[in-house]
Amino acid sequence: MRLIILGCSGSIPGPDAAASGYLLEADGFLLGLELGNGALARLQAERDPFDLDALLLSHLHPDHCADFSALTVLRRYHPAPPYETRPRRLPVYGPEDAPQRLVNAFAANEAERLQTDLSDVYEFHTFGEQPQRIGPFEVTAFPVEHPTPAFGLRISHGGRTVAYSGDTGMCPVLEELSREADVLLCEASWTDAADRPPGVHLSGREAGAIAARAAPKRLLLTHVAPWTDREAVLAEAKVFFPGAELAEQGAVYDLGPA
Repeated sequence: MRLIILGCSGSIPGPDAAASGYLLEADGFLLGLELGNGALARLQAERDPFDLDALLLSHLHPDHCADFSALTVLRRYHPAPPYETRPRRLPVYGPEDAPQRLVNAFAANEAERLQTDLSDVYEFHTFGEQPQRIGPFEVTAFPVEHPTPAFGLRISHGGRTVAYSGDTGMCPVLEELSREADVLLCEASWTDAADRPPGVHLSGREAGAIAARAAPKRLLLTHVAPWTDREAVLAEAKVFFPGAELAEQGAVYDLGPA
């Protein structure tokens, strides 16, 4: 099981830095996790986008799904062989309103929106209350605190687990989501301050505190905004979880066998 960081910039892409985008690979199955601004370019640098076997979208803010429209163009119109032999419909898992929201993002105007149907290139699925089998992975979705419907995801295979916070403020499920994971990929959008709005994002301090309680083997901090001091976020997390690290674009983490 491998985790590949396509992009990890928070809220917007940064200079030469893609927004949220990750890959998980096991048993020849390639699972996409988020496709924010710039992530499709990074995916093309790493792999053939047609190698994607499924895509998870934790929520529908642009820094997590903006490149979905470009992926639609690629999958629908790519002319080069062996396009005609590739699977045309990609399974996509996300919030309940994902099909309509993603149509709205793709269509140029109201008339086009009413006529747009993405079912030729996607099979849409909603995150369920129970674990879902997606290829060789077991995926459990946890509703988290964010201004739009959003999910943290616990993704397991062969005795290994990646816990992904998605975008969230502090909420009780984060500890359950992260419990003894091999990797906790946790957003830390800003440094800690009393005036931070609740129910939006985590600070480095909060991410470290979650990890201290949940005891993952590894804490990777992601979704740090370009205007935020990454080292300051990391220093906050290390007070609670000394082994905390910053996720790095292009990095590959091999979780190995159980």
